[in-house]
Amino acid sequence: MQTVLVTGYSKAPKGTAMHEKYKYTGIVLEIHKETDIILDVEFTFVTDLAKNYLKRLLMGYDMKNGVEPLVSLIKEHYLAPSQQSVIVALKVAYQRYRDSKNGIDRSKQEQESLEDEFEGEEASNEFEG
Repeated sequence: MQTVLVTGYSKAPKGTAMHEKYKYTGIVLEIHKETDIILDVEFTFVTDLAKNYLKRLLMGYDMKNGVEPLVSLIKEHYLAPSQQSVIVALKVAYQRYRDSKNGIDRSKQEQESLEDEFEGEEASNEFEG
């Protein structure tokens, strides 16, 4: 197979339908291993509109360009309480993909630590802007 599935999760914000239903924000990316292009995307959103919107936003993106351009797109186009948790889940998935390309196999504890780091980073960025 020429593709891989990569996942990332973060805590959904309390008081949202996503938190009530799933507790977590999840993203699944299908990425072509040779071109690094995102071929398909799924999210753990409550509404199909949100799922489809973010899918269209991310599909076709070249992961070689890094995660920050995707973060900027999400900040500009996805204006919802779960925005930061989506960004964290995306960063976790991106890091997992980069690690796999570089032959790094992180333990579950390291992955959770990475998620906490990204969540803290995003929380501090909220107050800057």
